[in-house]
Parts: sequence; structure tokens; C-alpha cells
Amino acid sequence: MTPLTFRHATSADIPAIVALVTSAYRGESSRRGWTTEADLLDGQRIDPEVLAEDLARPCSVVLLAERDGELLACAHVAEEDGAGYFGMFAVRPDLQGGGVGKAVIAEAERIAAADWGLPAMRMTVIDVRDTLIAYYQRRGYVRTGILKPFPYGDERFGIPLRDDLRFEVLEKPLRQEAVA
Repeated sequence: MTPLTFRHATSADIPAIVALVTSAYRGESSRRGWTTEADLLDGQRIDPEVLAEDLARPCSVVLLAERDGELLACAHVAEEDGAGYFGMFAVRPDLQGGGVGKAVIAEAERIAAADWGLPAMRMTVIDVRDTLIAYYQRRGYVRTGILKPFPYGDERFGIPLRDDLRFEVLEKPLRQEAVA
């Protein structure tokens, strides 16, 4: 099998990224994988304008994982408040559970630690997503107990199907590479 390759997204990739993220989290296609939010949220998962802003800001990249030129996964990696931020993580539903996600997380952590010298990686996860939180805990992330409100009323982030959604911050210390 051809190895996975990584590259940073450009504005030309926005339609493909929106399609990938939507397929992993929303609607019937997302039910083929285990990361679906279809029972929690409807509507869009990522707003193209927000994505364009993420691509344009400093210390912010959208990491793409490809094999033979085909987009398989993505994640947003940025510097926020002195730490790395990991978000917009999506793996094609038919490939979930096959190791692609682990490789994307490892590359995102490498960027934050080695390229940007950041001490930790943080993310926000809907706190009722126990299976997803357990996945991140197996990769070294810990629940901080810091809760953030879900943006009810802002359809750029989806249409909630429940009234009890909120985010919890997860965090992982990153090993700093030795400087020669």
C-alpha cells in the first residue's frame, strides 16, 4: 500500500475539506464511521468562510492526509493561548479505525511541538461524546474539567438536536524535541 502523505491545505482545497468533514460527522454517510454526530447535530459541520479564515491566519494550518492524491483525512492545527489547538479532525468514514487518524494526530502534535515549540495540545470535544473522549484519552489526552458553552443559535456550527450540549477541553503535554 502506498504510504500516507501530509500537506497543508490551500484555499483551493476548501470544497473537498467541507465535503470530507461533513461526511464524517453529519447525515447518513457519517453513520458508516464511528465519529458521527448525526444524533446530536444537524446542518453543516464546518463553515467555508471560517475555514478560509483558519487558512489565512498565522500559526494555523489545515493538515491534509492523502494517499495517491486522494484526500483521506484532515485536521486544523493552530497556536492558541500558548498551546497547540487540534480541531476539525475528520477521517473518511469507510477508513475510520484503520490507523489513519492516529497518523494525523501524531503529525499534528509534531507540528505543534517541533515546528512551533508549543508545550501542549488542546482540543474541545462535546462532553456527551464518551466514545470519542475515550479515543483521545487512549492517545494521552486528559479531561481538564474546563467546560465551554455550545454556540446555540450559530448555525455555522450545526443545528443542535439536544439542549444539553457543551464542550470540554482536553489537553496533552507534548514532548519537546531536543535542540542540537
